[in-house]
Amino acid sequence: MSSQPSDTTQPRAGVALRTIAREWGRIGCIGFGGPPAHITLFRELCVTRRKWLTENQFERAIAATNLLPGPASTQLAIYCAWRLRGPRGAAVGGLGFILPGLVAILALSAVFLAGSPPTWIRGAGMGAGAAVAAVAIRAGMGVAVPIARRTPERQRPRILGYALAGGIAAATTGPWLVLVLLACGAIELTWQRRLAGGNMSLHAWPLLAAVVEPGGTGALVWTALKVGALAFGGGFVIVPLMQSSAVGTYHWMTQSQFLNAVALGQVTPGPVTQTVAAVGYSAGGLPAGLLAAGVAFAPSFAFILFGAARFERLLRNERVTAFLAGAAPAAAGAIIGSAIPLASALSQTWQYALLAAAAIALLALRGSVVATLLAAGAVGATAGLLGAPLSV
Repeated sequence: MSSQPSDTTQPRAGVALRTIAREWGRIGCIGFGGPPAHITLFRELCVTRRKWLTENQFERAIAATNLLPGPASTQLAIYCAWRLRGPRGAAVGGLGFILPGLVAILALSAVFLAGSPPTWIRGAGMGAGAAVAAVAIRAGMGVAVPIARRTPERQRPRILGYALAGGIAAATTGPWLVLVLLACGAIELTWQRRLAGGNMSLHAWPLLAAVVEPGGTGALVWTALKVGALAFGGGFVIVPLMQSSAVGTYHWMTQSQFLNAVALGQVTPGPVTQTVAAVGYSAGGLPAGLLAAGVAFAPSFAFILFGAARFERLLRNERVTAFLAGAAPAAAGAIIGSAIPLASALSQTWQYALLAAAAIALLALRGSVVATLLAAGAVGATAGLLGAPLSV
């Protein structure tokens, strides 16, 4: 009998929970570089080295998690652990992957988002923050280019329209971005259903939910929920989803602090979604940071625990793929469009010079995001120590 796992979507037993905790925790500690790095590490662990999953199982897991809202690499981590030990494995693996980076970003938030940090810390934050707009363009292009390549020529004008709508919304409308993402998905779903001759019935509650802006703790919960349950098209789309609430509506942080938070989310290991913990920390300290992270990651666990056995059905669901065909390009446009408010948040001339250098490093030379942000932070720290202006 072959020792290779079958291609069913049911969990298999036999892998100890302590093994899952150790291996997923290891990836959580060394997983710098975002989803591409995470996918590579999990493929090497689960397919190549341990042979817990077949290549086909792993590829279909990637395809299914890319159809879900929220952080796809986190969902992939939870799903792979679910395949090995069911719900308990999913919980242990997911937490093992998330917690190292979460601890790191909360610790760094206490330093960089403090009321009166040392001069070199302020300079490092302003330096790394100056490069964030270039990171946004790099991340957005990373989502947009594959979409454009696989879109048939006759559909590209419509897809471009969704991308422009997302970009304009991210640059100008702030709180309405979620509504725009959902609307683009709904329009494409309606379009494809009508071309196929089917009847269309849309539920209005997601669109109504998108315009509800509660106050107090509810505002933080809603902001985190948008990040975890309504983000399509890649991890960096959380930036425009959070910025208007964190800075403009509820004033939990300044523009400069928000740039610091985004930079911290990029230079810490694990999922970029944990950036919401830094926003929560600014809103209400450590308890709020933990609450925001819990709310943001809860949908990912729920999607896997309650839906992993139905992934094959999800991959064949024409309505899901049609909705994503509209929402994903809008999200790509939103990521690129977020570069405008991120760049406009800069306050010093030397920061614009750093932004230009970061753009060359990331867009022309295709350098590492983590290395670029660390270098920009080092330049900023040096500038602060040498007396460069740091007022916001």
